[in-house]
Amino acid sequence: MNTLSWIIVATLAGGVLSALVAALFAIKAKPAQVPMLVSYAVGALLGAAFIEVLPHAFYQSESIEATAATVLFGILGFFILEKLVLWRHCHVEECEAHDPQVPPQPTHSHNDHGRSGLMILIGDTFHNFVDGVLIAAAFMADTQLGIVTSIAIIAHEVPQEVGDFLILLHSGYSKRSAMLLNMLASAAMVIGGVLAYFTLQIAESLVTPLLALAAASMLYVAVADLIPGLHRRPELAATAQQVVLIGLGIATIWAIGSWAHGH
Repeated sequence: MNTLSWIIVATLAGGVLSALVAALFAIKAKPAQVPMLVSYAVGALLGAAFIEVLPHAFYQSESIEATAATVLFGILGFFILEKLVLWRHCHVEECEAHDPQVPPQPTHSHNDHGRSGLMILIGDTFHNFVDGVLIAAAFMADTQLGIVTSIAIIAHEVPQEVGDFLILLHSGYSKRSAMLLNMLASAAMVIGGVLAYFTLQIAESLVTPLLALAAASMLYVAVADLIPGLHRRPELAATAQQVVLIGLGIATIWAIGSWAHGH
């Protein structure tokens, strides 16, 4: 497949298909299974950032210091976006409800939850568009890097979409409406990927900073968003399970990277 085909397939899998899988999982799965997905996603994100994305970004960079600074300011930028309710669509009064490990609690009015559901859709659309751009940048740098980056994003998207789906249901949406709206928001990943492909062909100098931003987004989501939720279960057995699943996520990225390098 050519680069554009890879981008389309990867963004479809990362966006629409992950939203569909998450919806089916949220309907049928037990709540206790969601933290397992989150732990695995942490490992996949950290593995992709440190084993694949950052090394490629530094290797292609004309200035390692500038690339490192891009990662640093990217993390700060994602923090600011989260504060502005654009990145992780956090409702002012119920931030904890957006943790995919914590089922929503009926403590606010229906109207509040309706607004919360709307913010989820707005935030998801923006988030998925940016993910599509990052996937495109990764594939344009190297096909193997694109595959690994896509897998890390999918591993992160599924538990996030499970949490989003539960919030939409709690906001008053029907199961069918929540699934369709989530899939529409996820389609922004395909749009972001395709637009980025044609834009980055003109300005390939953007690939390296976008890879740095991809690493920043993976690190921020894993460390600032997902890991704090894992600390809600401090007991030894849960911690051991989390460590094993995080390690499995890292091992998956390493194995896929090794296989791709060999081909």
